[in-house]
Amino acid sequence: MGVKDFLKEYFLGFWDYETPKVMVVRNRKLGVIYRGVQFLVITYFIWYVFISQKAYQDIETRPESSIYTMMRGVALQGDNVLDMVEYVHPSEGGDVISTILRREVTHDQKQGTCAEDYRVFKANCTKDSDCVAGEINLDGNGQQTGRCVQYYNHTFKTCEIQSWCPIEAFAAVREPPLAEAVNFSIYIKNTIHFPKFEVLRGNTRPGRKVKYMPRCHYNEETHRYCPVFRLGYIAEQIREKFSELCRTGGVIGVFINWKCNFDVDPLACVPTYSFRRLDTRKSLHSGYNYRFAKYYSKNGEEYRTLIKAFGIRLDIIVHGHAGKFNIVPTIINAVTAMTSVGICSIICDWIMLTFIDKNGIYSERKFDNSSDEPVEHIIVTDLTLTSYGSTHSDLSDGVPL
Repeated sequence: MGVKDFLKEYFLGFWDYETPKVMVVRNRKLGVIYRGVQFLVITYFIWYVFISQKAYQDIETRPESSIYTMMRGVALQGDNVLDMVEYVHPSEGGDVISTILRREVTHDQKQGTCAEDYRVFKANCTKDSDCVAGEINLDGNGQQTGRCVQYYNHTFKTCEIQSWCPIEAFAAVREPPLAEAVNFSIYIKNTIHFPKFEVLRGNTRPGRKVKYMPRCHYNEETHRYCPVFRLGYIAEQIREKFSELCRTGGVIGVFINWKCNFDVDPLACVPTYSFRRLDTRKSLHSGYNYRFAKYYSKNGEEYRTLIKAFGIRLDIIVHGHAGKFNIVPTIINAVTAMTSVGICSIICDWIMLTFIDKNGIYSERKFDNSSDEPVEHIIVTDLTLTSYGSTHSDLSDGVPL
């Protein structure tokens, strides 16, 4: 068949009309498969799509949210009493807040010259020519002066630098961790707005004004509207030892999850809380620490106290998901469900025409082409009866008289 005949046949076939043919196949195995697939499809749409996923609702997943945090607690550091002004940063609160659990303090630093840390690359020397004046090592503590000097009270030498002296690596004093911090409490106030449904919710009890930090702790059963958490409780939730967090610090995510169904009373929408450590564990750069300094003057010279702080940083992350009945997604998903039931017939037709015995007979019965069927012509014959003699017939014996 040439290309011309093929195109002609395709063009003429394009205008054919196809209609499904109903054929009853009395096969028990095929019937069980057909009803089983139907049951699975219908169950999927009823239980998972409509009941579990609530496909009949209009959904909003990008709400507007605000967070306010505040920490409370008092600790003793030797003879000094530390309050939240000393160990909480930033003091105004927000979606990120940190608390100091351990400090390494370098006292009485001032601008001058001193020996570089011996662990810095190319810092060790034996003579002045080993040091390059004006060179700055990005891993070091200052600018080299070109002199090779004794490393403080040790016998070896390192290159001299101009910096804040004495350097932290030599003069830092490690303070003991704040053991009382396990009982520090953090108050997390969250307000969330779903603009599509015009609903505003908060994680504190509605109608009650909270002037200061509530005197309670969160409990899912008894204090659902009290978003106050002990640091010890948070450490337990992430399965970490609090003593280890005091040593290395850590970054912890506090997840506030709002999953609301506004087909019922919006007041029934209460958040749930979960906690997860966000920094990598047991690696070279695990933990959380930062440095800051306190400056002061003494005898007309500027000094500073350098503090390397190890602590817990809390990142508050809010997720919101709300739904409410809407006729449009209901119709769309209902039509999709009814259309998907047709998959059952396609699967069973494929099994019938491929695997079942006598599939050739089923194929002939399944697909008909009316243009190939012979047309039966009915011939009508006129019968004329002519009687001779009497017009009366007796059919009792079946013989004409």
